[in-house]
Amino acid sequence: MDTIAQQLAQTLREASANKTPLRIVGGGTKDFYGNPTTGETLSTSAYRGIVDYEPTELVITARAGTLLAEIEAALRDKGQMLAFEPPHFSTALPSPLAGSAPLASLSPEGEGKSTLGGCIAAGLSGPRRPYAGAVRDLVLGVRILDGNGADLRFGGQVMKNVAGYDVSRLMAGSMGTLGVILEVSLKTLPLPATEMTLHQQHNEADAIRLMNTWASQPLPISATAWSSGNLRIRLSGAASAVAAAQKKLGGDVVDSAPAAAFWQGIRDHQDSFFAHSDAMLWRLSVKSTAPVIKLPGAALIEWSGALRWLRAETSAESVRAAAAQAGGHATLFRGAHVGHGARAGGVFHPLPQPLATLHKKLKQTFDPAGILNPGRLYPGM
Repeated sequence: MDTIAQQLAQTLREASANKTPLRIVGGGTKDFYGNPTTGETLSTSAYRGIVDYEPTELVITARAGTLLAEIEAALRDKGQMLAFEPPHFSTALPSPLAGSAPLASLSPEGEGKSTLGGCIAAGLSGPRRPYAGAVRDLVLGVRILDGNGADLRFGGQVMKNVAGYDVSRLMAGSMGTLGVILEVSLKTLPLPATEMTLHQQHNEADAIRLMNTWASQPLPISATAWSSGNLRIRLSGAASAVAAAQKKLGGDVVDSAPAAAFWQGIRDHQDSFFAHSDAMLWRLSVKSTAPVIKLPGAALIEWSGALRWLRAETSAESVRAAAAQAGGHATLFRGAHVGHGARAGGVFHPLPQPLATLHKKLKQTFDPAGILNPGRLYPGM
């Protein structure tokens, strides 16, 4: 594995010297996400394997190309999990990346399946995120190669091993623009003793109100999802706590197998709501208490009201204005066409000038030649 890391570092040094853009790819399952980018492919899929796992310390360290499925299987054997419930997206999705292969044509050697490096770089969390923490909250340390090929380590394997700037968590959501992730140490958590899913029927306004009311109470809620009048609530914890919460909340109990399939479908966008691959899919991160966002299209609400998905063909200006009014921002998570006007205006919500300046300084520090996934986060950066 040291040879692979050295080869990656040498490629980065040569690309930096020649100012050759590089497109970093792990499993390719998140190629659809972010702005289009170009460059020679730099694959991390061969740099794989669990480096260290200490169940009693609730810490796992693995290389970037390690499959999420492999990590989660190792954790399940010890009764543990990645609490932020990372999406896998291991099925074909449209990709805006110039020159990227369709997902189905990628090689089976780790590609076409979600990897740890891509999970951290994308910074996406699943249904359990508001109740257990986001991916960046559980990153303890990273090893990366910067744009000059320098091998750098940040953080460690304990929660308090942070001094100065917390660079390890800065990698979460950086989309490969600041460095090539080699290894990651993550905090793990025990699997819940019991899980139960309840189903209730409410309109959108009532569902938002109820989810916020419940969030302020000591209830073992680990996920919520509303769409088309149907609200599902997942309870996780001790059997007595789950039973008491069921009695308090009411609703129909969903059988365990379809309940597990439902939450996996929400996590990996295999639910029928996400099946319309020809439609624009917006991801709105807003205040959980924000009222119904009145935009045309179909909506799905997660995270007790704080995450709102919108499936609609509408302008970026109207969606982002509505998100800002609701106290948040909007991302064009998936678009039907690379050249669509909304995507052409940028996938991510425009940054205020002070934040844009900070982003540029970080990019200059970690990737002075600008070769790593250029433009993936913001055009011209």
